[in-house]
Amino acid sequence: MRAAPPPLAGGAPGPDALRPLLDTVLDALRTGAEERGGPLPAGGPETVAHRLRDALGEALPHHGTDPHEALRTLVRTLAAGAADPAHPLCAAHLHTPPLALAAAADLAASALNPSMDSWDQAPAASALEAQLTAALAAEIHPQADRPDALVTTGGTESNQLALLLARERHGPALRTVVGANAHHSFHRAAWLLGLPEPVTVPTPNGTIDPAALHEALTTLTGPGPGPVVVAATAGTTDEGLIDPLPALADTCDAHHADLHVDAAYGGPLLFSRTHRHLLDGLDRARTVTVDLHKLGWQPAAAGLLAVRDTADLTALGHTADYLNADDDTDAGLPDLLGRSLRTTRRPDVLKTAVTLRALGRTGLGALVDACMDRAQNLADLVEKRPGLDLRARPTLTTVLFRPTDATDATVAGIRRTLLTEGRAVLGRAHADGRLWLKATLLNPHATPGDLAQLITLVEGSTHR
Repeated sequence: MRAAPPPLAGGAPGPDALRPLLDTVLDALRTGAEERGGPLPAGGPETVAHRLRDALGEALPHHGTDPHEALRTLVRTLAAGAADPAHPLCAAHLHTPPLALAAAADLAASALNPSMDSWDQAPAASALEAQLTAALAAEIHPQADRPDALVTTGGTESNQLALLLARERHGPALRTVVGANAHHSFHRAAWLLGLPEPVTVPTPNGTIDPAALHEALTTLTGPGPGPVVVAATAGTTDEGLIDPLPALADTCDAHHADLHVDAAYGGPLLFSRTHRHLLDGLDRARTVTVDLHKLGWQPAAAGLLAVRDTADLTALGHTADYLNADDDTDAGLPDLLGRSLRTTRRPDVLKTAVTLRALGRTGLGALVDACMDRAQNLADLVEKRPGLDLRARPTLTTVLFRPTDATDATVAGIRRTLLTEGRAVLGRAHADGRLWLKATLLNPHATPGDLAQLITLVEGSTHR
């Protein structure tokens, strides 16, 4: 007699099947975090891989164990071996600690498992996505008549989509101009789309100089309009800097060039009354990238590409009879296939909608402000330490610092020592011809004591 199949997560019985499994998962997460005891596991790659192999055993066993044992073993091992962005000393990357309510909403999305490629697979989710993307697009382009936005997996996909839309407007002769501070995804996107390698404008002070951009555009376009898109950045990966958006928009207008702004990092400053002025000029961009899994505290993925005019999205239109047949569309069923380059995709909008409903603009803005304050606090601590150098006062939540007179090899060694010992996770960035330690502060629960401990750990590693 065959055994009954395992229970499903959806439907009316789904919650009852999930509840005991979730208890096991939550216990395993707690136990794993306690075993780890810090921001990441000690011992380095070989030690972590060995522990994982021991826990996993046979990766494809002939017979299974049981759901609770499998969850308990692997979730505990993964948590014990994680780099935990919720730990205040895990501050290397633009990898945010997700809010508990956003993670809970993401569980609901996984249990319901709608696919956002046709209305009959996602009736309510497609309506929610349409309403929320419209609201966020209007936030980014408040003066536009028909703004719109697409949900993406993050900045890389959003930037690629922006270049694709520009190519469809202008043709394959399109040229792309980026700053030396631009995200690597623009070069990859140009390669994938068959476009020429982007023209790179130097950024000696970390941001694009409008005069240098004018010179580059003059060379590319001459006296008349030319097919050019300029990619500016609002929140660079290495230093968290913001290009001078109003001046760059003026330069683009003068040369009839399109402006795209990669605001994957800095975009959520729009929710902060205190800091949103740093994004003045953002609304003048034709397309804008925003990631809410950075300064939005969402589980990945939670990206967005906003456009000033929904007509720009027409190029993404695509027909597959089993998903968006013409007669279904004519009868009023929404066409979702042109809302992404992907077919099957998750309802990532749910967690963001839950977060915005629970916290509102003011609540999310307060989290942004808290992390901006933490960065200033850390910069203060560095400036007060005679043995440390601060690269510059932070613009967003990124702080670059290094031991005074240290070699680049010493700086790199400090970072790797802290990683291997499991004490702290710091990033690295080159600026001013030197290597710097990078702290990206995205944890609103970090305390002044946590920041002081980070400084102490760096100083202790310097003198070994």
